[in-house]
Amino acid sequence: MNSEDIRKIVIAGAGIMGASMAQAFALKGFDVTMYNHREITLEKARNRINAAMETLVENGEITGEQGALALNSLKYTASEDCFRDFDLLVESIVENADIKKDFYRTVSGLAKEDAIIATNTSALPITDLQEAVKAPERFLGMHWFNPPNLIPLIEIIRGDKTGDDAVNAVYGISEKIGKKPVVVKKDVKGFAANRIQLAVLREALHLVENDVISIEDLDKVMKYGIGPRYAFLGPFEVVDLGGLDTFHSIGKGLFPDLCNAAEVSPLLSELVDSGHFGVKAQKGFYDYGEGKDAEAIKRRDEILLKLSKILFE
Repeated sequence: MNSEDIRKIVIAGAGIMGASMAQAFALKGFDVTMYNHREITLEKARNRINAAMETLVENGEITGEQGALALNSLKYTASEDCFRDFDLLVESIVENADIKKDFYRTVSGLAKEDAIIATNTSALPITDLQEAVKAPERFLGMHWFNPPNLIPLIEIIRGDKTGDDAVNAVYGISEKIGKKPVVVKKDVKGFAANRIQLAVLREALHLVENDVISIEDLDKVMKYGIGPRYAFLGPFEVVDLGGLDTFHSIGKGLFPDLCNAAEVSPLLSELVDSGHFGVKAQKGFYDYGEGKDAEAIKRRDEILLKLSKILFE
């Protein structure tokens, strides 16, 4: 199957990520079915998508007619019958390998032979999950980033048995919905983006824990220094512009001094052990009580939307 053949899409898992993915496909005219085993979760997803469409219309991002057409192309079901006739399934259920594998055994037993099955996992090995799939060459990772309606990147991750046809089809369909896909050629832990993100976090935590800089000032380093460049340049482009000889010289002196801890930072562990999970718990590195949680999410989305218009449209 290639991207031109993909018309019917099932999104399995009706959480925040699943709902946003379903919306992205529906806005591009695909026939989308959202599956979840709980009707109440489906109803929450329906309300979330309806509200998101209304906001897009109010902001002039889409017309009322486009919104109506997208909503009409969306179906919601708790029945496994939807697995008998799809071209692409994107799974975004609970991040548990055993539960996912049970799900794939069911789905791949019902699906058409050439239907593609993708997982939105951000951490679980694709090759391991692939073992539960009938015809594993049609299985791969399709890793979206939160919030998926604003972040254009999609990582397409090969498992050991993933075929070229599946990779090419998902790459093509990602471009059709306006995303920026990349192919992760080897199934390494954390894929590509999370490895880079966690490497930055490890060094940031190391500097804070050693009283080199405060949490607030470290965030300023990223927001007002490194971040603006990395918003439109990759690390290799930055080095090309700055001079490979310069970065080579800096690297010789700095690489041996960078944090290479193999354990999670004590500061991060202490916060997690205390139940301080960030915005969702109203406290993390910062306090998000008294409505600051909603303000933080709103501000993030507003800025990301403005950046997206400048950088990607």
